[in-house]
Amino acid sequence: MNYFQHNQPFELEGGQTLPEITVAYHTFGKLNANKSNVVWICHALTANSDVLDWWGGIVGESKIIDPERHFIVCANILGSCYGSTGPLSINPETQEPYYTSFPQVTIRDTVKAHILLREHLGLEKIQVLAGGSCGGFQVLEWAVAEPEVVENLFLLATAAAESTWGIGIHTTQRLMLEADGTWGEPSPTAGDKGLKAARALGTLTYRNYQILAQSQTDPDPEKLDNYRVSSYLNYQGDKLVKRFNAYSYWILTKALDSHHLGRGRGGRLEPVLAKIRQKTLIIGISSDILCPVQEQQFLAQHLPEATYVEIDSDYGHDGFIIEGQKISQHYTAWLSKVQKTNPVSGSFLSV
Repeated sequence: MNYFQHNQPFELEGGQTLPEITVAYHTFGKLNANKSNVVWICHALTANSDVLDWWGGIVGESKIIDPERHFIVCANILGSCYGSTGPLSINPETQEPYYTSFPQVTIRDTVKAHILLREHLGLEKIQVLAGGSCGGFQVLEWAVAEPEVVENLFLLATAAAESTWGIGIHTTQRLMLEADGTWGEPSPTAGDKGLKAARALGTLTYRNYQILAQSQTDPDPEKLDNYRVSSYLNYQGDKLVKRFNAYSYWILTKALDSHHLGRGRGGRLEPVLAKIRQKTLIIGISSDILCPVQEQQFLAQHLPEATYVEIDSDYGHDGFIIEGQKISQHYTAWLSKVQKTNPVSGSFLSV
């Protein structure tokens, strides 16, 4: 892991200022001579910058995004607990962790920080900017912020604005965090029980009725307790508690809620999307109940250079991580078309 330190005040969209910021990031592969092989991947809510770890079906040796051919960058988002400035970071003004005093950050704030990192790395162009879910929020904001830098977009299971449904889910998850008796304490373990409950709810939205019925139905109709699905949700909650932080979860779900491409740009989404001229592959997952396909269809309808593909999958929202083979087939076909219509933009495909 690498760290970019910005030792100057960083003004946030909400008006507050962080005295300084750190952005944690990974790079894989080598930059070619003309810097035309950059693939920047934006990660989702509780992921990190080690994209080889969580997107192995897409990124890695002999995969569609391959370190042997591409210079791959993935940076940790602001507010997270994986190295970038967040609630567990030391506030240089108090020499204590921020915890509950960490200010609200937005998707635009994270994109602004990552643009500083891009400049630090000396990258003038991003040939493909990719992201699913919350990562897709970042991709869209970045496409608007730097249209001359970002050349092609790869979007999965994402939207132009967070939905009322999504905000409702996140609000419920934050109520769970706040109901934990330790919430608000100056401790990295504060809110852990609430985080476990919030993750259990989140897991239901990442999957769906069908996949849980297939994988977690108990074969014993005489059972009165200790159901398989209960064990599964407890396990998923415990797993997140071991690797994540409740204060970061609270901050990041707020950041998701704030996502709206029309904010400060006239309010309506359609005119903003119409100005995004990059060639774009949009992939929706048929069974996604968290960010359903009508959100991706809306993007495809209003992005001028969009190609829309819907993948039939039982895995719901998590399909954008799990369905590596299906995604790879569509990405390869789309990128081949991009290369034919724009050889310069597509030239980074070459070994």
